[in-house]
Order: sequence, then structure tokens, then C-alpha cells
Amino acid sequence: MEKIIDLFGEKVKGKNGDVATKDLCGEKKLIGVYFSAHWCPPCRAFTPHLAKKYETWKKAGHPFEVIFVSSDRDQSNFDDYYKEMPWLTIPYDDEERRNKLSETFEVQGIPTLAIVCGNTGTVISEDASEDVGESDEFPKTWNTDPVNIIELIGDKVRGKDGAVDTSSFTGEGKVVGLYFSAHWCPPCRGFTPVLAKKYEEWKKAGANNFEIVFISSDRDEASFNDYYKEMPWLAMDFDKRDLKATCSSKFGVSGIPTLIILNGNTGEIIDKNGRSAVQSSETFPGAWNVK
Repeated sequence: MEKIIDLFGEKVKGKNGDVATKDLCGEKKLIGVYFSAHWCPPCRAFTPHLAKKYETWKKAGHPFEVIFVSSDRDQSNFDDYYKEMPWLTIPYDDEERRNKLSETFEVQGIPTLAIVCGNTGTVISEDASEDVGESDEFPKTWNTDPVNIIELIGDKVRGKDGAVDTSSFTGEGKVVGLYFSAHWCPPCRGFTPVLAKKYEEWKKAGANNFEIVFISSDRDEASFNDYYKEMPWLAMDFDKRDLKATCSSKFGVSGIPTLIILNGNTGEIIDKNGRSAVQSSETFPGAWNVK
């Protein structure tokens, strides 16, 4: 809750007055952070589409809220545009918070719809605009339900010296990264050595509570074996294709490389975009630490 309140403040503005930010927090709750402006044609096209889906999802009982963060040029344009929206907003005169949110979510263009877990403050998606499709079904990729890691990836995984019990790197105080990658993918081949270097540096610095499991999208076992030689961590056996498919579906993995960070004890998602944290952090990311 503290992380959410730090992001949005104690209160946000609703249609009928202020709303306490703490009321948006809780298990299974999701917050969409909508960066938009009336002067932007793609925003004006997306806003009514999102508003329709929002009202459909709310009627269906989904614990989802949206907070509008305006890039309008003045208060009058903001006021007119907000009339079209059924959700909450950061007050226009709180320019400092609006700018801070744009910086925090690294907004490069609008419209942008970031999705945040209302329980942990974890960013589930930096831009989920494309998830708001034609279907009225609530996007599965926004799922934040905890997982049983042993059931998800199996009770044993492959290590460099043989099989490793999953229970040995899960539990209280542990952090598990699931690395979806493949040798045929150029961005993966570029990211893997970066991740390997950071992994070994963090391990030497004492991050012994952290482990990575490679989940392969290689086309055959020979490619998997060759690629795994470049990695210092663990791996799901290539022949466990059913488990691989379940993992990809569970976390809505639609592209690679993807690094999902989990609490090794509860199975809660800590970071759905671990790749970004790896590329921006020299030391072990503080946001990944668990108690």
C-alpha cells in the first residue's frame, strides 16, 4: 500500500470528490495509469474504447481502477477531456506529481496505459494499450495471482552438474527469475550475456537468495543445449513442453526475451519486466528484495 500511496498521493480525484488512494489497494486489485491528452488524436480515439471496456469490466466485478494522468496544455482542456472519462484522475494542478509519474513509468508517447498491482505496487505492464482489444474478456496478461513455483516449473530443474530440487531455491527470503528466451532470437542473444554478467556479479556480491530458471523457446533440443552452455543458471528440461506452455500462458508471455521475477516463498509477481531492471541496475535491484 505504501508504494501505491507514494506514487499517487493520499487522495486522487473522482467524479464525486476525492477518493482515498488506500481504497484502491488490496489483493487482486489492479490500477491502470492512463497517460493521455485531448490534443493527441490517437488518445481521443483510444479513450472511448477504453471507457467502454472499463465500464464492462466494472459491471462484471473485476477489481480494476484507472487513474488519468493528463498531458493537456491547460486546465480548460483537461476539464473538457476528463468529462469523457468514467474513472479517477490526478488533479491537473498537481503538475509535480504528473511529471513524476511520467518519469517513473518512462512514458515515451501517448496514449500509454500502465498496469500496476494494487497489492504490491509491481508494474505488471509498462504499456497495456494493445491488451485492450475487441473482446470484452478481461485481459489474462494482467493476472497477478500468486503461483506455486514447484507446481509451475516442476519439482526438479536442470543444473550445470545435474538435477536440482526446486525446493532448494524457493522459500522464505528467496527470489526466482523465470527467463523466457531462445537462441534463434537476436534480442535474446544480445540480452543473455548482459544478464549472465549481472547474475554472476550479484552472486559474488552476496545475492545468494536469487536464482534464475531458463525456460526455452528453442526449436529443438540441440539448439537448447548449445544455448544453455552460455548460461550460468538453472533450466527447465527441454522436453517439458507442457510446463513451458503453462508458464508462458500464466504470465502472458507474448515476446522474448522476458524475465519474470517472483517471490520465491509466496509465488507473487515482483516484476514482470525484469529485463528493464537488469539493464538499468548495477547492483541487485532493491525492488526485488523480499523479507
